[in-house]
Amino acid sequence: MQNNAFDWMQSLFGRRPTPERPEISDAAAVTALLVRAARANNDYNPAQVAEIDRVTGARFGLSAWDLIALRRQAEALEEAVGDTVHLTRRIKEAIALEDRPALLHDLWSVILADGQRHHEEDGLMRLVSNLLGLADRDSAIARQRVQAARATG
Repeated sequence: MQNNAFDWMQSLFGRRPTPERPEISDAAAVTALLVRAARANNDYNPAQVAEIDRVTGARFGLSAWDLIALRRQAEALEEAVGDTVHLTRRIKEAIALEDRPALLHDLWSVILADGQRHHEEDGLMRLVSNLLGLADRDSAIARQRVQAARATG
């Protein structure tokens, strides 16, 4: 009986269409998270863009033109997706738990590409590592490895 009343009330106002979430590819989700990391401190600079392209090229084996297209798609996706939870949920479907620390490494590589570290970026990385099912320690190890490579490289 309650369902009938509910259906009747909905018919008065018309049914709201359920918003469909666009299908997000693995590469687009990962790249959108890299873009989000680069934009965390509101300074999306050329060094970080170049690092996103380098990281995605190594990760997905794409040509230069495909990298640019993927990054532009990811930039739009990052703006459209309101929360980091949605992106990380998609990434957890695509990347096995044991492979996720490498993603933290890539994220830190993008964040530190400009030679600076900001508290907004630290906060994002704490959130992302938690959402990916990893510990803060995993993130710290990844950051230290990126910093060490930059110091020697």
